[in-house]
Amino acid sequence: MSFYRGLSKISRNLRGSSSGIFNVRSFVFTKGLPALHCSRYQIHQKSHFISEDKFDPFSMVADELSLVANNLRAMVVAEVPNLSLSAEYFFRVGVEGKRFRPTVLLLMSTALKLSTPKPPHHFDQGGSVASDLRTRQQCIAQITEMIHVASLLHDDILDDADTRRGIGSLNIVMGNKLAVLAGDFLLSRAVVALASLQNTEVVSLVARAIDDLVTGEIMQMSTTADQRYSMEYYMQKTYYKTASLISNSCKAVAVLAGQTAEIAMLAFDYGKNLGLAFQLIDDVLDFTGTSASLGKGFLSDIRHGIVTAPILFAMEEFPQLRAVVDKGFDNPDNVDIALEYLGKSRGIQRTKDLAVMHTNLAVAAIDSLPDSDDEEVKKSRRALVNLTQRVIVSH
Repeated sequence: MSFYRGLSKISRNLRGSSSGIFNVRSFVFTKGLPALHCSRYQIHQKSHFISEDKFDPFSMVADELSLVANNLRAMVVAEVPNLSLSAEYFFRVGVEGKRFRPTVLLLMSTALKLSTPKPPHHFDQGGSVASDLRTRQQCIAQITEMIHVASLLHDDILDDADTRRGIGSLNIVMGNKLAVLAGDFLLSRAVVALASLQNTEVVSLVARAIDDLVTGEIMQMSTTADQRYSMEYYMQKTYYKTASLISNSCKAVAVLAGQTAEIAMLAFDYGKNLGLAFQLIDDVLDFTGTSASLGKGFLSDIRHGIVTAPILFAMEEFPQLRAVVDKGFDNPDNVDIALEYLGKSRGIQRTKDLAVMHTNLAVAAIDSLPDSDDEEVKKSRRALVNLTQRVIVSH
């Protein structure tokens, strides 16, 4: 299935809006979502939500995040000390990162607290009945974080990275071999936890996300010349590398709750579009941020020869930039020339506009969920909307 299809109506709405969103040449799959102009929570401009502390997404699930963090540290203990040290390297207090994915999944779990048939009982690792839905959804958050961190460990090896989250990358501190094994170990622990849920559909969703992570990395490593300069190829790769894990995990918490296929798909759409927006802004920050804010090297992508959305958009305005990119960036002069073209173009702004479009699609998914009178449900949905804005303005 092509990642881009449909959405001509939304594309027309965006082209005709006053928010400055560019003419989208490709289309985004948004099955079941309303046109964006109908959404209660549009965020073309900053709204007051982001300043409302009571809807701060991280504060709302702070206690649960601590529980998830403690569980993660317990889950990665190994018999071999060096393996334990490596596996828990990015789960230690102070270097856990933003815990963005667990936050999304915990909020989504509450946002989907709707009247449903009682989910079937399942068995935990010890064989006892695990009927506590919230505990099972927390388990999805833990599984997702382990898979994410495993992918970071492997990515750092492939990229020969020397920093991650503001500290030395594991491959630099402990060596490539141990970093590879630590990533593999995290994946194995995630699989054990996944099996304990004994839900075939959830297993399939998470397995698909892992498959996509690998596919996205291979796409990035082995592009043809035409693919390298294709925005559609870039967005497909971005979905696989960044958005698939969070989208399939959001759908998994809905499946565990016994939600309908339609509601589960709305959860998926929220995660997919949030993940795409997150990566688009991350690509912008690679040019505009600092090493401290990124937790990795400034201009990391372009120095590794990775062409992202800002450069692709700049190339549309200045086709001569392609010749510079073709030469590669081993020569610092080529980096300077590329940055000069980028500065003269609207590449940064158009990438931000595309990120805003995807956050609007994420908000539309939340807006399409069935109405609820439950205050906890309402707060969690507002927090999920708040999170989309944080991705744009502060990520």
